[in-house]
Amino acid sequence: MTIKPRREVKTTPKTAFSDLVGKKAARKVKANALDKSEIWFGLGMMGLVGWSVVVPTLLGVALGLWLDKAYPGGHSYTLALLMAGLCLGSFNAWRWLSKEHQSIQQQNEDDTP
Repeated sequence: MTIKPRREVKTTPKTAFSDLVGKKAARKVKANALDKSEIWFGLGMMGLVGWSVVVPTLLGVALGLWLDKAYPGGHSYTLALLMAGLCLGSFNAWRWLSKEHQSIQQQNEDDTP
């Protein structure tokens, strides 16, 4: 029995081009995996943004109605607290979307060379 000498495997050094191709391929595989759930993610985000505006607005209206009944007068607490709840909810939604946008931008920066 003779032992055959090992065949030398020539490896080429990594180049910037091969790194770029590898990163783009990985990003494409990742995008294909996310593509299936993108619709549900979008719907979920719309629901989350909607509820983050609606809940403070309705709480403001409820508190305003209670205050209008408890302390009747020339002021409309309902209208004032409706506007306050709407502003608070809008700010909350804007802050959450801003964080999501920054997270997506950070992921994209990590994927690009």
